[in-house]
Amino acid sequence: MAGEMIVPSSAIAGAVIMKLHSRDIPYYSQWETADMTLAVYEEGASALLRDPLWAQSGADDVEEYSRWAVNICGMACLKMVLASRGEFHSTMSLARACRAYGGYVVSDMDASIKGLIYRPFVSFVEERFGGRAEVKIDVDVDSLTAVLAAHQFFLASVHSDIRWPSSTPLSKGGHLVLVTGATERAVQFHNPSGHDVATQVDVVLPLAVFGRFFAGRGIALSFDSEIR
Repeated sequence: MAGEMIVPSSAIAGAVIMKLHSRDIPYYSQWETADMTLAVYEEGASALLRDPLWAQSGADDVEEYSRWAVNICGMACLKMVLASRGEFHSTMSLARACRAYGGYVVSDMDASIKGLIYRPFVSFVEERFGGRAEVKIDVDVDSLTAVLAAHQFFLASVHSDIRWPSSTPLSKGGHLVLVTGATERAVQFHNPSGHDVATQVDVVLPLAVFGRFFAGRGIALSFDSEIR
């Protein structure tokens, strides 16, 4: 693996932030058409009924797709991790399998979806894919360097407004991003609901900025074999 500062990524708060590593981690949005984020933000899940690529999700119909896609940021993150290892899965196939472990609960009353539920997800990853997963709570943003030194990936709970890093969210958490690197200065991640390439792929933010959105919890993932 190459060292830090490979290519410029962005300029935030007057400082140029560099890409932290050269690992080529595939990116997947939680919607099949990756540039639909702003439409979903403005209209809600109904915007996804217009997604021309919905069938690629593995959903049985577009209604199932639109209902699940707003809830499966965690599956999009897992899809990226598995793809980096040469394994390719549709997002809905992962969601269905994870649901069987209790990682998602669908209400009998209104079909609303609760999840991702962390501990069943850990069992799912370990039993189905042979990975090592660990729930992390009370994680200070400054300790992300240690988390990424001990694990290959970290699914971090952040507020979805992290796509606008200059904003200040009213709360933290509720959305998962795939953290792929961290130093004492910055965090690098893929965001499955970024609205353009700059906010989707290899996003690099200063620790303090990331910390405004980070809820201090998530799931660390590792695999014994090398990424292909």
